[in-house]
Amino acid sequence: MSIISIEATINAKWSEGHSSYSPGSPEELAIIGIELLVKELGTEVARNFIQQAFERYPSVIDAVK
Repeated sequence: MSIISIEATINAKWSEGHSSYSPGSPEELAIIGIELLVKELGTEVARNFIQQAFERYPSVIDAVK
């Protein structure tokens, strides 16, 4: 069972169409965010953006080194 629940409606529009999303968990919200980043930026730029975001959160393994 998830500790965090989300109640939101996300309406995304772009020139070729639109989508509506209703995430219920952080995992679902992340998947939606990644999908929209890839649509907007392309796979490689989105991947680099996500990598930069994760650099703010060092892993436990990095902290032990």
